[in-house]
Amino acid sequence: MKQKSLFRTIEPYLYLVPAGILFILFVFYPFFNTLNLSLARTTPLGSVSEYIGFTNYINIFTDESFWQSILVSFEFSILMVIFSIGIGFILAIVSNERIRGRGIFRTIFSLPMAISAAAASVVFMFIFHSSMGILNKVLGTNIGWLTDKKWALIAVTIVSVWMNIGMNFIYLTAALQSVPQELYESASIEGAGFFQKHWNVTIPSISPILFFLLIINVINSLQAYAQFKMMTQGGPAGATNVIVYEIYQEAFINSRFGVACAESTVLFVILIILTALQFKLEKKVTY
Repeated sequence: MKQKSLFRTIEPYLYLVPAGILFILFVFYPFFNTLNLSLARTTPLGSVSEYIGFTNYINIFTDESFWQSILVSFEFSILMVIFSIGIGFILAIVSNERIRGRGIFRTIFSLPMAISAAAASVVFMFIFHSSMGILNKVLGTNIGWLTDKKWALIAVTIVSVWMNIGMNFIYLTAALQSVPQELYESASIEGAGFFQKHWNVTIPSISPILFFLLIINVINSLQAYAQFKMMTQGGPAGATNVIVYEIYQEAFINSRFGVACAESTVLFVILIILTALQFKLEKKVTY
């Protein structure tokens, strides 16, 4: 009986063992190994050759290209978060209205989720091509969307916003359907117009989902890589050299794995700080 009681006590924890093993192998070990390598000088294959303390951190904080990558990352993140959530919200409102073909619209708006970043980047590379691209032909311009320092980040942001709209649209559509219709009816009786109803009823009612999407979109934007690798390779002149691409260059082009790990650690700290600040704002969320 004693053994049976002991087994029942530990049984729930046994179910966690497979997940725990996966977390150790693919989350905790890589994380602590990154911290370890960030304090070392490495061989071209990525193994430790010499421990040098915080030298890698000192080097990156005195490196102008690293600070530029941080600045570019924040510019990209702000643009992507505002437009991907904003457009997703507008599309969700439109598709939530009683209109014909509502199911078709929802399917079309959700499609970007099914397309990989690499595939989308290749398609948009043709669209943004300075001489053969359809965008310049339609606009009647000759802009080097991916080669002009002024336009490159905007072009990649457009692709990133398009790829993230689907996720935001699905979450926001589901959230809108949970808002009681009685609230809209009460607002109409009090004379609220279309925009007033959504400002005073919709946004407060779905604020938990908006808060969740804000966190997810910020994290996704600061971890963006594929579209930058495929479309601009960090150029022109570092205009699209976001921090994740900077880490890739240091690790796999310059073979400075210690420096890359130090930059990865800094990115991790930035994400933790931003997430903590967003949770500070949680008190303004209506549950």
